[in-house]
Amino acid sequence: MNARTTASVALLLALAACSDAPTTAHVVAPTEATLALDAVKFWEVGSTVSWNTRATRLAAARVVDVNRMYAYLSYAQFRASEAAEQTPGAHPPVAAAIAGASVAVLNAFFPLDIVENEAVLDAQENSSPWPGDKHVDFAAGETIGRAIGARVLAFAQGDGIGLTNPLLPPFGPPPVGPDRWIYNGGPIARGGLGGRPFFMTSGSQLRPPPPPAFGSAEYNQALAEVRQISLSRTPEQTAIANYWNVNQSPRSNAAIMGVARELIVAYRRKDAEAARIMFLLNAAAFDAVAGCFEAKYTYWFIRPPQADPGIVTVFPTPPHPSYPAAHSCVSGAANGVLSAFFPSERARLDNLAQESGLSRIYAGIHYRFDTVAGLALGRNAAALALAADLNLVAPLP
Repeated sequence: MNARTTASVALLLALAACSDAPTTAHVVAPTEATLALDAVKFWEVGSTVSWNTRATRLAAARVVDVNRMYAYLSYAQFRASEAAEQTPGAHPPVAAAIAGASVAVLNAFFPLDIVENEAVLDAQENSSPWPGDKHVDFAAGETIGRAIGARVLAFAQGDGIGLTNPLLPPFGPPPVGPDRWIYNGGPIARGGLGGRPFFMTSGSQLRPPPPPAFGSAEYNQALAEVRQISLSRTPEQTAIANYWNVNQSPRSNAAIMGVARELIVAYRRKDAEAARIMFLLNAAAFDAVAGCFEAKYTYWFIRPPQADPGIVTVFPTPPHPSYPAAHSCVSGAANGVLSAFFPSERARLDNLAQESGLSRIYAGIHYRFDTVAGLALGRNAAALALAADLNLVAPLP
């Protein structure tokens, strides 16, 4: 391990313990092939994008709460870029500060990959061209970034993620009734339930109105749509369902991150602005998930396959209630933030958010009204983020 690493073992273990599932137990040692994947041209795509790309690769190989990981990674990048720019005199490179913050956070969330993370940071420092006295300048920026990263990790330990049990008061025990989600006694997803939000005043602030009454004409129409799709599902609908299930989930936000990175590069946004965009996106998504699961365990609404056993799903139904759809909550948040920064891309972004929601209907696990409510919640979370005074958000210890 690079001698510069300063993260404490206790902090790494504490962060890993907050995830719903443990990190996998095998170590991937750095190899020439894996390092080559990360030997991107940092000066062309930027440090923010490069380290976000690395986070996506790590998440694909490990088990981690990606909404939480991306929120704190991007928060550290954003605050590190601010700190570098505010350094008196000739401030150190913003890219180096972002790199230092990124490696600190990724080392905590992916402790089995510390050696490789440090090697990627070394590759960034030694990449060419690098302006100025690269070793001195980069080291100064890296030091700032690592310090910010440590503060963000300390802040993250108090976010309450994973501590609220939906089976216990004030949310549980699960209610029983014809309109209620049927708990099978197995593992139950907590999502962002009880998590400390970045922009919301409480988890219930953005709670949508109740779903249509069970047995009403509106409800029966929505249930019939899911049943009809499940009986006549096309290969394209199945492919869409599987794509979004794999690439946007509690374990992967690869689809959204890929779109955000593509837009940042295509529109030539500099590192500091890229860090701000990514922070607003991921923090809004973090809040949207917290609000989404607060609503899920307030309404406990039945899933379509539970209401109609004739519905055939593409993959197993997630272990949490139906309303609203978490996929749509995250997509709505991303859509709201990215559309604000890239307004000429709004139509495309709207289509992607809609497809994400439709994918869950195609899969047979959500009603259309689940996705409509989720998109609205997510977009409201984005609006809160975009209107916030970032000087007052999430003060670091």
